[in-house]
Amino acid sequence: MPEESNLMSSLWPLAPSGATDWLLELCGDGITGFMPPAMPDAAWVLNAMYEHKQGPADVSYHEYHQARLADGSVQPHVVGGIDLDAVGVATGGGLGRARHPGPGWRRLRWAELARRTGDPVVPDGLMPSYRCFPAAKKESSWPMGMVPPTEGSLDRETWNRLIAVLTQFSSAGPDTRCLAYYNPLMLGTFDLDNLHVRAGRLGDAEILYDQSEADFSPSNLWADDRSWVLCTDYDLWATKVAGSPALIHALLNDREIEAVRLPWAH
Repeated sequence: MPEESNLMSSLWPLAPSGATDWLLELCGDGITGFMPPAMPDAAWVLNAMYEHKQGPADVSYHEYHQARLADGSVQPHVVGGIDLDAVGVATGGGLGRARHPGPGWRRLRWAELARRTGDPVVPDGLMPSYRCFPAAKKESSWPMGMVPPTEGSLDRETWNRLIAVLTQFSSAGPDTRCLAYYNPLMLGTFDLDNLHVRAGRLGDAEILYDQSEADFSPSNLWADDRSWVLCTDYDLWATKVAGSPALIHALLNDREIEAVRLPWAH
């Protein structure tokens, strides 16, 4: 879309890839996202999941998919002579951007699902990922009445709210200068000598969610003064936010955002 591309280039022009050098020194490589340490504090903002208001169905996504294969309503997915449906599991999970599914669905908090299943919100020593909530799934597949978090991107509602909270805790508010980095996996390129970095105002950050070159929220967003930095790793279901104790306290107590501390990933 030319208009969208022009607006992005105007509000968030490309920045020199050297803008990530400090993150490389701090975090190591950023192929899936530069994961910062606490600066001096940190919390994990959890991607949204949803449940149908009628409750989870007994049928899993995998069982439903196998039934459709059996009756011929869908065709097997064959790549390189390998029937992926025969060797894989339809988990119900996705990759990239997400938003509220619409009427009939409600946000399901991780804490609520943990109470229901007896699983921890995040198992000790692990990151928020597909390995969470084994008791909620049937042979790794979610029930049809649930939409699990997607990997690699914040959902739209959480992204917008996170930007609003960051604005409250940034020195120049919406005029705070920021940089955004999209990892090579998002862009389908492995040109590590020319990293995709954009520079703009925090007040214009919502548009970054609709970056046409990537179906993801940015891997990293940080204030130019380095007072805070967030990382959405390509393989995870959550975003780590590193910054001041006041910012982290606000995230942990926000009514819309669901955030947790992970001492082993601080």
